[in-house]
Amino acid sequence: MSTGSTVLDTSLSNVSLGSSFPEERDTEIENEVKCLSIIVLGASGDLAKKKTFPALFHLFQQGFLQETDVHIFGYARTKLSDDNLRERIRGYLSNKSSSGQTEVLSRFLQLIKYVSGSYDSEDGFQLLNKEISEHEISKNSQPGTSRRLFYLALPPSVYPSVCRMIRRYCMNQSDLGGWTRIVVEKPFGKDLKSAEDLSAQLGELFDEQQLYRIDHYLGKELVQNLLVVRFANRFFLPLWNRDNIDNIQIVFREDFGTEGRGGYFDEYGIIRDIIQNHLLQVLCLVAMEKPVSLKPEHIRDEKVKVLQSVLPIKLEEVVLGQYEGYKDDPTVSDSSNTPTFATVVLRIDNERWEGVPFILKAGKALNSRKAEIRVQFKDVPGDIFKCKKQGRNEFVIRLQPSEAMYMKLTVKKPGLEMSTIQSELDLSYGLRYQDVKIPEAYERLILDTYAPIRGDQQHFVRRDELRVAWEIFTPLLHRIDAGQLKPISYKPGSRGPAEADELLAKAGYVQTHGYIWIPPTLD
Repeated sequence: MSTGSTVLDTSLSNVSLGSSFPEERDTEIENEVKCLSIIVLGASGDLAKKKTFPALFHLFQQGFLQETDVHIFGYARTKLSDDNLRERIRGYLSNKSSSGQTEVLSRFLQLIKYVSGSYDSEDGFQLLNKEISEHEISKNSQPGTSRRLFYLALPPSVYPSVCRMIRRYCMNQSDLGGWTRIVVEKPFGKDLKSAEDLSAQLGELFDEQQLYRIDHYLGKELVQNLLVVRFANRFFLPLWNRDNIDNIQIVFREDFGTEGRGGYFDEYGIIRDIIQNHLLQVLCLVAMEKPVSLKPEHIRDEKVKVLQSVLPIKLEEVVLGQYEGYKDDPTVSDSSNTPTFATVVLRIDNERWEGVPFILKAGKALNSRKAEIRVQFKDVPGDIFKCKKQGRNEFVIRLQPSEAMYMKLTVKKPGLEMSTIQSELDLSYGLRYQDVKIPEAYERLILDTYAPIRGDQQHFVRRDELRVAWEIFTPLLHRIDAGQLKPISYKPGSRGPAEADELLAKAGYVQTHGYIWIPPTLD
């Protein structure tokens, strides 16, 4: 990212990333105290290096983090110096070599300080608190006015011990406008009981307003656009229901396998890793009713209502798969029953969606890489053009790569004959917004945790939302864990098990043959 590029919503005088209340947030930003400490726990791990620190750097680069306001602390068990950590993450922050880019990067790296300690060590967290306090004093921050953001780039197994240490030794006094906030990464448990146990342990230490359960899919540009597209456009309002929509697919596909993460993945599987969180969050935004307002709690209330309306999953509406060669990974058990592919049909029992299947599909080692929402409409009654076999109207939201929204329409084929063909009305972001740098999901979400005084939790998962999500999938997951459901073997580079396509057809999805969406180019 060059320092001279235009960045989406970077002006604090307008709306910052993810803001729903521009006037209110502007006032808050102007009145905020100036001392912010961001503490990345697990600073030497892959998540911190590849996602957390790059997101912080891009926010710094765009002016959302100021040198006079912020200091960044890394904490982990690995014995490192400040310079060691800086060199470890440098290569992940920027590939540009311009003098301006190098100067910005150097300034950012100087904001980072490292503290070594274990995740249940009183000494380690006391030292961490000492370093944070010294920084706050150096900024002439009054006790109780500073802000402390703890980002847990850690396995969930250590969340309770780390949070106890933070609560005991590293809290900021909040009586004068300061705060302490905790960002936790998924997975939030492995089933309903473990998730509830984890929520209860964290809930004893922090208020719900202090906890930010991050699901990075909620920070994706096209996911954040869902509410605008649905509720700000008149022509969608009468169509978005069971009278017009036949089925909805929410798809995640990767063209590679576990790639060194076999041990981690084998513990969770594709449903826990992708479907129960990422795809289910997207389903909520696709299916929810219009909220009373854009206030975070009003939006999250409607998401919970959708999840509460989901019927129990039928086993005959589930197809599991495991790609050939998955168990060749030495960290994966030879008897592993873990699915690397799953297609699950969910049904929402309410007035808007009764009878409409929501097909959630995710897999690794498939023939393409993409994530998209595909809304398929019912057939046109009275098919006078005899074009039914060409395919149905579809509204497709492409989340990644090549972000786009397009409508598949039947049109007259150019020429002298009256024949029809499928084409599209296309909004491709790379073409339409050439001068706009779309923020990474982590940038947007991290900004939401600290930019407003109160924190904007709209794009984070609430405790009751998490509980209902696990209630939907736990019975299925327990059957898989017990070996009662077996994944079907499929070849890497394929579409997955043929049985998944058969399930889609039974659910009512009509595949279009002969039509391929091609992202437009600037040529």
